Amino acid sequence: MFPIMPGQQNFLAGSMGEIRPNHFHGGIDIKTNQQTGLPVYAAADGYISRIDVSTYGYGYHLYLTHPNGLITTYGHLESFAPAIADYVLQQHYAKESFDLKLFPEPNQFVFKKGDVIGKSGNTGGSAGPHLHFEVRDAKNNLQNPLKYGFAEIRDDIAPTLNAIAFKTLSIDGRVNNRFGRYEFIPVKQGDRYVLADTISAHGLIGLEVQAFDRYTGAANKNGVQQVDVLVDGKPFYTHLIDGVPFELTKQVSWHINYEFFKSTGRNFQKCYVDDGNLLPLYNTGALRGKLKIETGTLHQITMLLKDSYNNTTALDFLVKGEAPAYFSTTSAAVKKPDISYEVAENILKVVTADTARKAANIQLYVGKIKYDLVPSYTQASNTVYLYDLRGGLPDSMAWSTISRKFNFQQAVPSAKEYLFVNRFMNIAFQKGSLFDTLYLNTGYDKGIYTINSPLTPLFQPLKVTLKAESNITDKSKAHVYYLGWGKSRGFLGGIWEGDNISFLARNLGQYKVLQDNLPPTIRLLSKTKQEVKFKIGDNLSGVATYRAELDGKFLLLNYEHKLAMLTSERLDKTVPLTGNLVLRVKDAAGNEAVYQVKL
Repeated sequence: MFPIMPGQQNFLAGSMGEIRPNHFHGGIDIKTNQQTGLPVYAAADGYISRIDVSTYGYGYHLYLTHPNGLITTYGHLESFAPAIADYVLQQHYAKESFDLKLFPEPNQFVFKKGDVIGKSGNTGGSAGPHLHFEVRDAKNNLQNPLKYGFAEIRDDIAPTLNAIAFKTLSIDGRVNNRFGRYEFIPVKQGDRYVLADTISAHGLIGLEVQAFDRYTGAANKNGVQQVDVLVDGKPFYTHLIDGVPFELTKQVSWHINYEFFKSTGRNFQKCYVDDGNLLPLYNTGALRGKLKIETGTLHQITMLLKDSYNNTTALDFLVKGEAPAYFSTTSAAVKKPDISYEVAENILKVVTADTARKAANIQLYVGKIKYDLVPSYTQASNTVYLYDLRGGLPDSMAWSTISRKFNFQQAVPSAKEYLFVNRFMNIAFQKGSLFDTLYLNTGYDKGIYTINSPLTPLFQPLKVTLKAESNITDKSKAHVYYLGWGKSRGFLGGIWEGDNISFLARNLGQYKVLQDNLPPTIRLLSKTKQEVKFKIGDNLSGVATYRAELDGKFLLLNYEHKLAMLTSERLDKTVPLTGNLVLRVKDAAGNEAVYQVKL
């Protein structure tokens, strides 16, 4: 049974397996007409096996276990059914905590299909009113709820194709005689898409696709469930996002082009399985979806995009195998020589803007060895040089009148433990920290520690120890913060040992040790004999804990972090709120604010 507004056409705000910033979306998000308080129904007979209450995540969240072993879950609820709500309130007071994880007995809360188990809401990490609904098997693996054929959701619209990209995956890889990543916009031709021109390619090539899906009658964009690639009419690659093990959901960062997404906000799914990708979503041959294009070949490639209802969009294009070409002359339009570089996978790509008509070699220094790096190809006034970093990490390079130093410090292998130490920091890599080899570069400047770039994802965290500056006056209030985009600072914490502070880094980028000496803020919003409300906040490390007591006894305050609001709830609704109320709020740095009021 559909869990909300059954029998009526409904719409989804989020689909199964949709790409989110650090996970695959589990289950479906069902719209609730932009309102809260709608009845939520048990999808089938079962008992409540778990109850979660949190201001984050799924907020008020129920797990319903069914006789066949399946589990359905209902998230972001505003409230629970009365019997559950009474039990939860008792547990709040028994445990003296707002946050709860409860596991009732199987016979404690039994519901029939169609019974109301709660009301829809907007609690937890929700960005707007909706019901988050999941179906899990007995091992807690997610299933696609739409495969159960709910008539309330209608979809006769095929996915929309925005763009595809070709990416070179080997040093001899070329797309239209160039190394790198290149996008193409398909055009509609009848009921299919095509690329206007034949693509010239060579070597190992990876395809990427940007697409979205819509449901009938809905304007919002949802994810595409399945991508198939056929080469010369034969199946070559498939990914089907129908269920992702919880322990692997963060591998979404390797299923997509993460660097491009973080740089541009545009999301491309890879249509090949990259090294380090452990997701069980793929059906491929020996090349794992990577195209191997040889000189003199011509391939007809078809890409099929499918949604949960098997609506399909097709793209056809030709790829012609051509040997990498080198053009020996460049334009003389450049007034001043220049040089730049980037790292793509294992390849160092150096680009020079040259005033000369004939490209010169680059001197590349690897330890005490000097290599002459010959041009790979010339494009207009730019000459491109390619070097495989697996041949040794270069220290510097020289070309024309220009020299550049590199900051490569180690090639850190994936899938094994590794310890890096320098005078500013220690970095301990776990076996599962990296998806692929990391060409490590670190830095320190004016109190800011740098480890590579936020454009490279981690699967598991690193343990980092920073050798801190001597100007920390109170280590109990000093912690590590992640410096995000703009002026954002994220509290990471840390444990001090002497002058060193250790913490777990879940993202690469920049870090700084900051001292938070200011307590949180507390503001009384309203008080009556039935209820009291506060607004709380903190300037740096963030609110960590809070506790209210009325005449020395615990008083439950429900926390809605999106509004920074605390709202009281009495255990006995017949007893008015009177007496001396003391509210204590601590931030993550240990600063405490105390507010006292007589009710």
